[in-house]
Amino acid sequence: MGDDKLEFPSDEWVEKYVEVVNSSKAYEDAAHDWEGDFIFVVTPDGEHVKEPMRLYIDLWHGKCRAARMATPDDDAEFTYEGPLKNWKLLFDKKIDPIKGLMQRKFKLGKGDMGKIMRYTKAAMELVNATTLVPTKWPDE
Repeated sequence: MGDDKLEFPSDEWVEKYVEVVNSSKAYEDAAHDWEGDFIFVVTPDGEHVKEPMRLYIDLWHGKCRAARMATPDDDAEFTYEGPLKNWKLLFDKKIDPIKGLMQRKFKLGKGDMGKIMRYTKAAMELVNATTLVPTKWPDE
């Protein structure tokens, strides 16, 4: 992949991720009746991440209607938060997105855990989509 990697998080990374999600039949099937938006937060680690890095993603019936880098003022139905090291493990599929919540590797800062639990396959398909985006991490 080399120089064609996209910085995570960035507008370019988000744009490619939306393209991958919206072309995923598996995600579309798993999330056909999902309605909700997220802010994904990479929490500060004091070393590579000095301030929270936030991505907004609006998911609706198996498609991503909108996504962008989020500002501190942006709000969503759900926030999913964790340190950079855990996001890297998630993207490498070494942490399951739902089990990561149970293991406290990630935190649902806002939102209904019951609703999340009904869409575990959709959550996994969102992770699968990350593997198709060439990613350059802040600590690389």
